[in-house]
Amino acid sequence: MTSENTTPQENKLEASFSTLILSIASSAAMSLGLAPNPTNNKTEKNLEMARFNIDLLVVLQDKTKNNLDKDEGAFLESVIRDLQLKFIQHQ
Repeated sequence: MTSENTTPQENKLEASFSTLILSIASSAAMSLGLAPNPTNNKTEKNLEMARFNIDLLVVLQDKTKNNLDKDEGAFLESVIRDLQLKFIQHQ
């Protein structure tokens, strides 16, 4: 049982490589108009910002090459490919 001032273990935020990827990918998805902005609940398209976030993921991939485990590398590759395809579809 938890008190009102503590957070249950399963609700704690965990800093991880996957969380970083998902954070940047979420920003890209919002910029593509695929998800609403949580601050104003509006869906807006900003292709320049979407491209920037996708490029950030590519830089991350380049800079971490040979330093990721197989699952991390595959996850990052999959996210980049998916966002690049969606970017092309939403131009």
